[in-house]
Amino acid sequence: MHGQWSSRLVFILAVAGSAVGLGNIWKFPYVAGQNGGGAFVLVYLLCVFGVGLPIMIAEILLGRRGRRNPLSTMRILGREESGSTRWQWVGLMGMVCGFLILSFYSVIAGWTLHYFLLAVGDSFAGADADQIGQLFDGLVGSVSSQALWHSVFMAVTTLVVARGLKGGLEQAVRIMVPALVAIMLGLLVYSITSGDFARGVTFLFRPDFSALTANGVLAALGQAFFSLSVGMGAVMAYGAYLPQQESIVQTSFAVVSADTAVALLAGLVIFPIVFANGLDPAEGAGLVFQTLPLALDQMPGGTVVGAMFFLLLAFAGLTSSISLMEPVVAWLIEARDMSRAGAGVLCGTAVWLLGFLTLLSFNVAADWKFLRGTWFDNIDYLTSNILLPAGGFCITVFAGWVMSRESSAEEIGFSSGWVYTVWRMLARYVAPIAVLLVFLNAIGVFADGSP
Repeated sequence: MHGQWSSRLVFILAVAGSAVGLGNIWKFPYVAGQNGGGAFVLVYLLCVFGVGLPIMIAEILLGRRGRRNPLSTMRILGREESGSTRWQWVGLMGMVCGFLILSFYSVIAGWTLHYFLLAVGDSFAGADADQIGQLFDGLVGSVSSQALWHSVFMAVTTLVVARGLKGGLEQAVRIMVPALVAIMLGLLVYSITSGDFARGVTFLFRPDFSALTANGVLAALGQAFFSLSVGMGAVMAYGAYLPQQESIVQTSFAVVSADTAVALLAGLVIFPIVFANGLDPAEGAGLVFQTLPLALDQMPGGTVVGAMFFLLLAFAGLTSSISLMEPVVAWLIEARDMSRAGAGVLCGTAVWLLGFLTLLSFNVAADWKFLRGTWFDNIDYLTSNILLPAGGFCITVFAGWVMSRESSAEEIGFSSGWVYTVWRMLARYVAPIAVLLVFLNAIGVFADGSP
């Protein structure tokens, strides 16, 4: 008997935890800031529900239909729906993509643990911009410091996954996802009372289309797609544990709504603090690790809030990391007859070792460049710009075009209703075209700013 989530709520928490990661809390605010705020957010919302939601439904549908790890699921469904087992390569591609992402994600997530201790120790007190920058440079330049936090993060991830569905994954998401939301709401209260909240709300929700370029639209499309964790097998693996009686459409909508709410809350937390300190919302990737500590140090209660914020980032990173490991662990259990503990330790150790190549890319191996730059540059580009879009495209094409109407309707449960009709139209036409645009933009086809 294949394991199953104990309830729809737990499944929603698990997939929402998978989707809610550093991309929502770290990346969304600075990308929105770089692309004009409100207009970007409006396009982002349209993309989340018009593109991300149908792909999420498709991936959960395939996972529950196959009830196996992504590779085996796509092999089984490919044979049933098209007479070919070649679709298994889509499942394998997603598993490899998630494995590679986790190898560098764990290094960056380790930074959040380091910054949490810095905040607790009041290390940002009295520091100017140069000193804050030196703290960050000192972290990424130190092999030992990064190795320590990368190891701690992977050890916790491995422990959770190795404990199984009920004892590990469910218990982790039951604790961490509500804690993540509670911390976020606490930070929101602080932002309302101590930041320039009115200006932050205006920036985030009042569209200024003159500030939005064609590249900004494509950035919104890409952010919507990548923030939901689709295309890497994690959602498919989690979908395999979804009880048959649960509604895929309702659970997918709940997950997408929760993921989007966290991204918007992150903006409402960060932008009022940024504006209250006269900082630039388009600061870029350093907004969280360099600009925010400087701002918080100048505000009342900033030490406590800083610690809460980096703990939030650590929780978000961990809920995503356990989902990234699960597809490979499920394959080792089902295809290689390993125990869950053994599969978890084997996979976790492999990811941990591979992560050192990313870790070294920021210091001693920073000058060892090939193709697009360092090892980290190449793996980040390969996964984000090629494997993820390819996975999302193949998943939605299979669900929309290869899978029979009867099979997909049986899983979704609305064969003659408008819900199924809308999903099928989006999955067949809108989502594949949108993902293709994301891919073409990512590889530089639209480098001049317009298709």
